[in-house]
This record gives sequence, C-alpha cells and structure tokens, in this order.
Amino acid sequence: MPPRTVKFRAATVAAVLALGTILLAASPQSGAAAEPAPVTDYCQGQCDDILPPGENGNATLVDILGNKAFGTHPAHSDDQLDRYNGLVAGHAGLTDRKLTDFFNDASFGVPKGQVESVTSPRDDVTITRDKASGVPHIKGTTRYGTEFGAGFAAGQDRLWLMDLFRHIGRGELTSFAGGALANQGLEQQFWPQAPYTEADLEAQVEYIRTHEGARGEQAMADAQAYVDGINAYREKSKKGRYFPGEYVLTGKMDAITNIGEIQPFRLTDLISIASVVGGQFGGGGGGEVQAALSLLSAQQKYGVAEGTKVWESFRQREDPEAVLTIHDGTSFPYAGKPATARGIALPDAGSVAAEPLIHDRTGSAGTDRKAPVKAPAALRKAQGIYDDGVVPEGSLPGSGAQKRGMSNALLVSGKHTAGGNPIAVFGPQTGYFAPQLMMLQEIQGPGISARGVSFAGVGMYIQMGRGQDYAWSATSAGQDITDTYAIDLCEPDGSAPTKDSTHYLYRGTCTAMETLERTNSWKPTVADSTAKGSYRMQVRRTNYGIVTHRATVGGKPVAYTSLRTTYRHEADSIIGFQMLNDPAYVKDAASFQRAASNIDYAFNWFYADSRTAAYYNSGMNPVRAAGVDPALPVKAERAYEWKGYDPAANTAAYTPFAEHPHSSGQDYYVSWNNKQAKGYAAAGFGLGAVHRADLLDDRVAKLVEEGGVTRASLTRAMAQAAVTDLRGEQLLPELLKVIRSRPVTDPELNAVVQQLESWRAAGSQRRESSPGSHAYTYADAVRIMDAWWPKLVEAEFRPGLGDGLYEALTANLATDESPAAGHGPSGAHSGSAFQYGWWGFVDKDLRRVLGQPVKGPLAKAFCGNGDLAGCRDALLSSLKQAAAEPAAEVYPGDDNCKAGEQWCSDSIVHRPLGGIAQKSVHWQNRPTYQQVVEFPAHR
Repeated sequence: MPPRTVKFRAATVAAVLALGTILLAASPQSGAAAEPAPVTDYCQGQCDDILPPGENGNATLVDILGNKAFGTHPAHSDDQLDRYNGLVAGHAGLTDRKLTDFFNDASFGVPKGQVESVTSPRDDVTITRDKASGVPHIKGTTRYGTEFGAGFAAGQDRLWLMDLFRHIGRGELTSFAGGALANQGLEQQFWPQAPYTEADLEAQVEYIRTHEGARGEQAMADAQAYVDGINAYREKSKKGRYFPGEYVLTGKMDAITNIGEIQPFRLTDLISIASVVGGQFGGGGGGEVQAALSLLSAQQKYGVAEGTKVWESFRQREDPEAVLTIHDGTSFPYAGKPATARGIALPDAGSVAAEPLIHDRTGSAGTDRKAPVKAPAALRKAQGIYDDGVVPEGSLPGSGAQKRGMSNALLVSGKHTAGGNPIAVFGPQTGYFAPQLMMLQEIQGPGISARGVSFAGVGMYIQMGRGQDYAWSATSAGQDITDTYAIDLCEPDGSAPTKDSTHYLYRGTCTAMETLERTNSWKPTVADSTAKGSYRMQVRRTNYGIVTHRATVGGKPVAYTSLRTTYRHEADSIIGFQMLNDPAYVKDAASFQRAASNIDYAFNWFYADSRTAAYYNSGMNPVRAAGVDPALPVKAERAYEWKGYDPAANTAAYTPFAEHPHSSGQDYYVSWNNKQAKGYAAAGFGLGAVHRADLLDDRVAKLVEEGGVTRASLTRAMAQAAVTDLRGEQLLPELLKVIRSRPVTDPELNAVVQQLESWRAAGSQRRESSPGSHAYTYADAVRIMDAWWPKLVEAEFRPGLGDGLYEALTANLATDESPAAGHGPSGAHSGSAFQYGWWGFVDKDLRRVLGQPVKGPLAKAFCGNGDLAGCRDALLSSLKQAAAEPAAEVYPGDDNCKAGEQWCSDSIVHRPLGGIAQKSVHWQNRPTYQQVVEFPAHR
C-alpha cells in the first residue's frame, strides 16, 4: 500500500465517516429522493468561463453532410468561437461589465427564460441546457442518478470523441478508425507509454476500490453510474438513429438499415482514456537517454570534467534567474543534482538503438497509400474526411521530457485588488480541437456541487472549474516522476547475452521480459481511403518499466527502461477530483491543498475564494536512493531503486505533502509551465533566465505594484501576453544592443534593424492591423524575426559547440517554437508557442558578451567566442540572410494556408476530431478553457 494512501486515510477519518451517508444514496435501485436544498452561488455573477468552439460535439450524418456541402453547423457547436477570438481586438478596452462579451456567465443554474431543453434519463436526474451555450446543467436527487446524468450528457456531447480516445488508449485506433498514417503514428506514440492487458486495466479499477477506503468505493460506484449513463445514451441514439455520423462514415453503422453496433463502454475504458489524458498533460521527467547522449557529446568535445560542466550549464536544473511561481524565497528541494552521483549508467558511444515497436507490416502499413472505396452519392461530400487521420499529425504532444506543457494561471491576492477579494484568470491550454477534448458541465447532487470542464470519457467530476464559493485550475507541472534504468541483459541458460536478449537480471535472478502486443488491421472506408493493411505492435515490460532502448554500458549489453510512478495508477487521481467537487470537503485553501495532494499526476493547482489565493504542486514524486541523479540513466540495482519500491503494483515511497511546493496568500501567482520554486529541480531543459512565464510575471507584478487590480485588468494582462512574441519582448533588446554597439553602415541592413526597433517599441505583438484584416501591423518585422531566430541561434552557438554537440543539445531542446512553427511538441496552428526554445541560452550568452552581470552563466562564452565585435558580425550576417528570405519560404504553406500567408500560418485551427470543421481564428497563446473569477462572499 503506498504511503500516500496511508496518510490520506489517517488524515480524513471524519470525512470518510461523513461519506457513509452519501454511499447510502448511491444504489441504482434507490429511485427518486427528496429534492436537495437549493445551492447558494457565492460568486454572485462574478464567475465567467469560455471553451471554444462550442459545447455540442456530436453531429449526425445529416449534420456532417450539411457542414461539408454548405458550411452549416449544428446548434452550439461553434457559438463560443467568436467570443473567444474577439478578445484579441477587445481586450484593450475591457471592463468588468464587458467580460461577458468574451466569456460565458458561469453562474450556477439556468435563469428563468433561458432554458433551452430539459431531459430526464431517469426519474432522479435532470439535464437542463441553457439557450446561450447549450451547456448541460445536471441535477440529481441521488448520487447514482447524478453520475448517470453526467454520463448521459457526455454521450450527448462527446460520444464519438470518447470512442476515439478509448481506442487510442488501448492501442487500437487504426482498427477502429482507419489506417491513415497519422492514425498509425498516434497509436504508436501513446500505446507504448501505457501498454496494458485487460487484466491490468481491471486490476487498476480494483486497486482504487480496495485501497482508497470509502472514497475509493464511492469513486468506482460513481464511475459505473457514469458508464451506465453513456451506454444508455449509446443505445437510445442508435434506436433513434441520431448517433454520430462518423460511425456511418467509418463503416461501423449502416445509415439505411441501422445495422451495426457502437460497442458498449466499460469501466476499463475509463482507465485507458485516463492514461491518454494523464500521460499527455500530467506526466513529467523521462528523456534521460537523450540527455545522456548530449552529455557524452559534451565530454567527447571538452573532456569529462569540462564537458560535464558545459552540459550542466545548458541543463539548468536550478537556474537562479528562472521565473518562479513561489517567489517569496521558500525552497522545496527535490530531484536536484547529488553532490556525489552513484549508479549512473551512461551508454557506450554509438551503442544506443531504439527498441523496435512495429513488426509484421502488411499492405499500406508504414505508408499513406490510398485505395478509395466507391462511396454512395449521398456520402461523397464527406469522403476522405479522415484521410489525414482522425487526429491530424502534430496535434498531440510527443513523448519524453519535451512534451506540451501548456496552460497558464494569474492570481492576485485580495490585498492588491479593487474589491479586496482575490482574483484569478486561469485555465488549461489543451490544444484546439473540434470538438474539444474537454466539455463544460455543471453537476449538482449529493456530495457534488461544481461547474467547469472535464475531459470527455472521465467526466464523473469537474476537473477544473468552480464550486459554491471557490474556483480552481491547473497547469502542467512536469516535475520528474519518470526515471530511466539500465537493466543488465542475460540468458537463462547462462550463455553470453547480446543486445537482443529478452531476459534481464532482476535482483540477481535472470528474469524473462513480458511481451505485450497489439495486432491491428484496417481497410478503406468512406472516411479513410487508406488501403488495406496491418501490423503488430510489441513492447517488452520489465519490473523496471517498459524497454525503450538497447545499448552497451562498459561493453556489456543492457536495455534502458522507462518507469513512471503513475504507471498502473492511471485513474487513482479520481480521489482528489472527488474531493475538489465535494463542498463538505473543500472549505478553504488548506482543504483544497489536501484535496489536490491526492492527485497523482504532475500538475500545478491554483485556488481562489473570497479570502485566499493558494497553490499546490501535485504528483507521485518518488523518494530516490541517496546519490541517484534523476537527470541520467541509473543502474537497475536494488541500491538505486526508489525507496520502498514494489514492482507488482508499481508502488514506492513518495515525498510527503510538506515537501511539495505549496503556498497561500502570496501577493500574486503566475504559472505558464515554468519552474515552481527554489530548489525544485527542472526535469528537463529549458527552465532558464527567459521563459514565456516572464510575459505574465512582468505584467502582473506591475499591476500589483499599482494596486486596485480588477477582473478586467488581470484579463488584459493575460490577453496582452497572449499576442506577444517572447523573442521580441525579452531578447530583441539585447540583440539590438549588440548590433548597435557600432553604427550599421549598410543602409539596407540598417533599415531592417529600424523595423525591428519599431516593432519592439510598439510591444512586439503579433496582432492584426484591424479586426479581420488578416495582416499584422508589423508584418515585415515579424517575418524577419521568424526567419532570423533559428539562424541567429545557430550562428551564435554552432561554431563554439561544434556540429556534434550542437545537434545533440538541439535534440534535447528545440531552438524555436514560434506560432507559425510546424515543428516541436505542439505542431502548427496549435496556439501554444514559446514554451520550448533557446531563449535563456541566448539571453545569458549575450549579456555576458555585453559585460552585464549574469547569475548561473553558461560555462563558456559562445557568440563571437565572447568577443563583442565578433558576436555583432555573426548576428548581422544571420540577420542579412533572414531579411532576404521571402515570406513564401518563411511560411511555406500547408493544408490550411498558402505559402507566404503569415497571419494564416500563425492562426489557430481547431483540428477536426469528427466530421464538423471550424474556421481559423487569430493566434492567441492562451488557455483553451479559461475562467475569470472573483468571489465576493464565502460560506
């Protein structure tokens, strides 16, 4: 039993006893119960939210064909998109009264006259939808009925999406939705991170039920009711012939005869969906093999001692100049560099090879070969809608340390606000899809009272939103909860092992690796024309995790494995979410932090009520053995295992509550996936002196200094940052200082420099000259910066680092992530930008060359080898090249944009997960779902 569970039980005896009264009302046979007491909304009209493009994520076949033929949209599928987009132009004149021009009123309930529909799938629950946005307001008189209603509403709004994601989690996407190359890539990306047998999934359900006390039992009862509600809608929509049209287009259902089946949902499907969601947004660490390769490259260039020093300066585990969420000096030491490292297992140079995943390819496997079917005339408008995949390539993040972090938060203490109450503007930045991965809902029932968003398919509880007198949200934290082990290979007969051996030494015994497989096959459909094909995915599982690479260490064959604490515990976080939804549990900042501590994934949690703004960093942080370096692979020996490690259920000792970064009442908080606190070591590269969170921190600090902060002024700060180019605001001043250290004598080049100076003076924004113009005010300066940045980074660093080390470090951290970039973890048109890049490296190096003070400098000077004149020459030469690069090369075009279309290249595209497409909107680096809250009262 993990220590966290023990602590939870000991700390919440009273809550568990109180929960017993709720359990009595949880039976499906309980029927209708007494009407619950009316819920008081303490936000008093000062809570707002938004989730584009719209609440309705289901479309019938007729809806899809209408969208393809005429551009029509089902009701409430796009009615939040224009308001979300409108903030770009509207934030400058924003007032509190105007907030609902750009956000929904997030008050509880539906006012009289605003009811659009009322559905009662059982006699103990109603689903009321409002006219404004179609959001379901679920109100139950029993616990079972409430959760049944939540599942039914999820079916109404996200049935096809939930089906997609349970198949992604199970590694069965191509068999379900077609063999498009992007589908092949997606299941190959996600399944190896969380490969399970059906027995494994069932064991996770049982673990929650039997290891988390009364709350665990309640959670699984709630989950079962939720699944029952989904299945009730599934059956009803099939009989009524209003199920999502994608089932027809992918060959699952016949539109004429209604023959076919939408497979029933099971509790284990929720585990597989949770593995996708949690792995995508709540993971942390990993990537130690790639880190080891760049360390080896540094050592090969400079020698072991000097090379290690250079590598550590780029690794920036504890950069003293990094922007912090907890900025009052409080330290939370975790995962730092040990004084004397033990057990490091660096590979021999040139020996590393990735573990093969795909075997036995047939037909179109590994290709994009098409063989279109002859579609009925009525369906031809929708033919090929999934030829590029149901989730287009690049829409979801990669694996390893450099994942999409996303999400931001701005909170100000009541001491500094006009109303005397804390204000929060926060939300998760989860990409842009149609429909969204999340859905808005309000749930009111015994033991539950909240409105907000939940990821479709795991929406038993609100995951981010508001309660009666408090609101909460999260950003991805990414602290190190994943380690890489080097397991010694062996042969059971005692013969010499090779890198291909399938046995390994576990605590002295030669042990067989477990083989997990998925065999998928597909054939062309109306939706996906990919030709018939198949393949087998195979991973090897060990007591130290999943095999990712093979190598030699000191000449001996090893396999590198990836072990994360949340493996086999994909849905344990349900307990924390249950608490966050329970008004009897969360009553203040302290109880919120305790609730958040029961969420196992790596998230930064933020809270605001009428009295306090607060923060807590959640995650199953393993207690590592003394001397183990979390940044590098470690030998798979008992001396270097996590403390208390038990591979059977993947449990260990975890750092206690007090050692997680947490705070209450700080003057303000900002988070944009930056460093949490002093001492809390970065799990990957990139948390240095310049970070996109600086765009928030500088603005909020100024508001706090001025005082009288309002909901509108804090929203404006977020919105300004959302259209600002980080490189222009934070790095261009230093670049210009170097360039202007002597006069620029080339008239044409001087004009280019003046363009950049004008753009910087105006705020370095990527913003339309007027709403709808689709042209930036400083379009040429933006083009020059986009072309220049990768060139200047290379000109600054490659000569000094050399080709090998430069390329190894750029494999750890990409140099750029502009809005128009079709590379990196986010892909093009994804909104999120400037998370990953060499901003901090450039900043420290240029300040050194300029003779300015630098805390935590790079180990060497690189630009011009430290000479100002040489640095200036390198920057000007790369700038001249960039200025000459035409827009058609800077913005090469794609399926959404023609070459040279700058605004379009930046624009946000809601990637269609179903048959309904949405228009492109102006780029914003902003949460997808966002709340603006200020509670004037408290229970």
